[in-house]
Amino acid sequence: MGLLIALTYVSSQGRELRTADSARLSDLVRQARSDTDSARAERDDLQAQLEAGQSRAAGSDAGVAGLLDQAQRLDEQAGLGALTGPGVTVTLTDAKRDAAGDYPAGARPDDLVVHQQDVQSVLNALWAGGADAIQVQDQRVTTQSAPLCIGNTLLLGGRTYSPPYVITAIGPVESMRGALDRERGVQIYKQYAERYGLGYDVTSSDSQHVAAAGNTPPLRYARPLGG
Repeated sequence: MGLLIALTYVSSQGRELRTADSARLSDLVRQARSDTDSARAERDDLQAQLEAGQSRAAGSDAGVAGLLDQAQRLDEQAGLGALTGPGVTVTLTDAKRDAAGDYPAGARPDDLVVHQQDVQSVLNALWAGGADAIQVQDQRVTTQSAPLCIGNTLLLGGRTYSPPYVITAIGPVESMRGALDRERGVQIYKQYAERYGLGYDVTSSDSQHVAAAGNTPPLRYARPLGG
């Protein structure tokens, strides 16, 4: 026993091991997020410079202008360009405390937050309802998007988001609303919303906007159905 205590003390250097490991992990996460944000800012700046250079070249070179027009048309055909049109917005929020600062009686912590499956159920319903394009927060959803829960935040495309989660879809409004009502995962979420105070709000608009997909990496292993 004395030997184990001595080894533990040497390993922790006099500090509590669990706290030290947790602190180091938090520091690593913060540093990785900072590095990612810096790289993204640099990429956006370079992209803006590239687009400005292309625009200047197109102003004096008909060939460049034609290629840029062709690229834009291909983006639209691939469903990657920015879109504006009629659609719906679904907002999901964590439960709030009551006037006394308490949560509903009998509620577990997991009952009071929006989960990955809740976001995914909304996305599934919107696609099933005929959505032409969807974005979560400020990020376009593509075939390679995979929303994941990390604690009480959502990870999407290498970026973390906190609630409320705003999901915007362009497409046939009534069809998408009907699909939301029929989706089993959404039905379950609405039951929790009614019981524990989670937020669920659906609005419609004749002029929704969904951002462009940006630089999405190509699929490497897809193949046609029946292939």
